[in-house]
Amino acid sequence: MAKDKVAILTAGGMAPCISATIGRLIKKYTEIVPDTEIIGYLNGYKGLLLGNYISIPQSVRNSAELLYNFGGSVFGNSRVRLTNIADCVKKGYVKKGENPLQVAAEQLMKDGVTILYTIGGDDTNIAAAELADYLALTGYILIVVGIPKTVDNDVEPIHQSLGAWTAAEQGAIFFENIANENTTSSRQLIIHEVMGRYCGWLTATTAYEYRKRLNKKTFLPDILLAKERWDIDAVYIPEIPLNINKELERLNRLMDEKDNVNIFLSEGAGIETIVAEMESKGEEIRRDAFGHVRIDEINPGQWFAGKFSKLLKAEKDLVQKSGYFARSAAPNKRDLDLIFQTADMALEAALNGQSGVIGMDEDNNNKISVINFSRIKGGKPFDTNQKWFQEMMSEIGQIR
Repeated sequence: MAKDKVAILTAGGMAPCISATIGRLIKKYTEIVPDTEIIGYLNGYKGLLLGNYISIPQSVRNSAELLYNFGGSVFGNSRVRLTNIADCVKKGYVKKGENPLQVAAEQLMKDGVTILYTIGGDDTNIAAAELADYLALTGYILIVVGIPKTVDNDVEPIHQSLGAWTAAEQGAIFFENIANENTTSSRQLIIHEVMGRYCGWLTATTAYEYRKRLNKKTFLPDILLAKERWDIDAVYIPEIPLNINKELERLNRLMDEKDNVNIFLSEGAGIETIVAEMESKGEEIRRDAFGHVRIDEINPGQWFAGKFSKLLKAEKDLVQKSGYFARSAAPNKRDLDLIFQTADMALEAALNGQSGVIGMDEDNNNKISVINFSRIKGGKPFDTNQKWFQEMMSEIGQIR
């Protein structure tokens, strides 16, 4: 019986789980099937298309648990869509006239890969499923196991994506320092821009984690150290329509009372309005290989600051983004436990010849299961009816 050859590929944006997941897979294979060859494609699907990979030496296999302590991806990431032929040709990943899906499939066959692990979001794992289907037509059997990672926590039907808990915790820690800036001037507006293109989960959870940490502190209201100055005044997410006029009335009152306003803003909140305004001015809207607006170039936080600062008569406005700080962290214990459970089942599934995405299946009581690729899709909205969120929004006065 031929031995399996395992390949690991990571793609998309960073999340506080990628290197740790790689480490767990390497460690468990070394323990359970030590003679299995393991390779890692460099920089995601780019590396697969170009045939760039590294073989995992015994020195790494012996110390794979060290990766639990690191963020980022030790194999490198990229945003490549195999079905976007023009983009792949433009970037030099394939030649004109070549089909990237075919090139990737042939590279896997050439490398003798029998099990492919893809650590990424919905786009990454859907592309992996397309690869498996393409190879099946040639008679080549490839087991593909997807592992969901995204700080947005917006993959259906995955209840909790790897790394999202850590990203929320790190975003809260980030704002603990930024909040101290409220003392640098009177009538100050501080906007904390958090990642989240279509889903407000990360912004909402970051705000929740920040307020939990805030409640553990003791304040001195007799000087400029009243808790209200450090608390959050608004949370804007894509799932909740924003009535700017109504909000400005409320925020103006808060600015008059406590001399500052703190806003947590999901980068996707109001993005359609911002893009429409830019396009009406003839400004170019750049998009990535998947057709997504390059939000980091749009700067939603600056747009909101420009709108709100004047109307709130702010003497100073400050926009800070926690995204790269949060998503590049090493996983916390809660995430690490989930990483271990997910990676261990991913190994088991592959050895049993099962393809699919490993995750907490919302249609199976959030049990970690092997989920068919056909059920995976992105853009899952945050459930704003959850009790903890409703209570938080009521406490900050945004809903009554």
